[in-house]
Amino acid sequence: MKNMRFLLLAVLCIFTSARAQSDTRMTPEEYIAKFKDAALQDMKKTGVPASITMAQGMYESDYGNSPLAKEANNHFGVKCHNEWSGPTYYQNDDAPNECFRKYKTVVESYDDHSNFLRSRDRYKSLFELEITDYKGWARGLKKAGYATNPEYANKLIDLIERYNLFQLDKGGNPIPLVKETTVEKPRPHRTPIKQDKVSPAHSAVFNNVDANATINKVPFVKVEKGDSYLKISRQYNLELWQILNFNEADKNDLLHEGDIVFLKAKKARGEVATYTVREGDIMRSIAQLFGVKQKKLYQMNKMEPGTILKTGQTLQLRKTVIFGIVL
Repeated sequence: MKNMRFLLLAVLCIFTSARAQSDTRMTPEEYIAKFKDAALQDMKKTGVPASITMAQGMYESDYGNSPLAKEANNHFGVKCHNEWSGPTYYQNDDAPNECFRKYKTVVESYDDHSNFLRSRDRYKSLFELEITDYKGWARGLKKAGYATNPEYANKLIDLIERYNLFQLDKGGNPIPLVKETTVEKPRPHRTPIKQDKVSPAHSAVFNNVDANATINKVPFVKVEKGDSYLKISRQYNLELWQILNFNEADKNDLLHEGDIVFLKAKKARGEVATYTVREGDIMRSIAQLFGVKQKKLYQMNKMEPGTILKTGQTLQLRKTVIFGIVL
């Protein structure tokens, strides 16, 4: 009788444990709800269709449930490669004990995935496709060697159509890759002129800010068609790493006509106290709008880097406490 009770108790424990593990497993619907905003933001920044990003993330991470996703926040199976100097995670894949990139947050994984596609020559033809051509993207990724599974393209297409992920691509725009050209002579009329500061308090978009001015007492230039960070750095006798650092940018980031490029480091606080987040805003765009360092904005608002902003959210731009009073 005792043995029977023990056996029943053991079976109950196993069943309870298995059910608990099942309950904590992320479902496809939960995955989409949790990470679709990150995919949409990356589509706006890099031109990778949100449907493709979501489908790859779902497939590669087993809907966020794989060990690589849970322990390394790597949702796309991106391996280390020679240029990676960040944290690493090892697991068996095509070969035993392969090196994979490890991220602090899942959002970092999403950003790195899009930048990874933009920085590889073998994927450059994909950026000439229409943003809504998810089938072309899926087949192009397989053809370029993103995965070894012969059914990889069909797997992505099936996920996109099963969960209507193609709806996410509406309103997006393709962003073709632009090759850097040879050194051009500086254009004198673009030399920044010291003027009265342009307060962002009365300007919600970059296009309303005059060129050759300052924002938050930091000189900037307004991007013209065909500009790149490399081209602007050469025009103003700056090193590429300097201008990237000033603008908290990556060498693979694209510039668009009307964007702001700072020629000196941004400040630790803004000229106005707060800003209300608008649809499509990301922390970097706000940092550029007000001439404030991204890192400082995250610190002032007690947010982890990479946190997705919510429309209507109020951000502090110059939070300073003196004798218990917030200024």
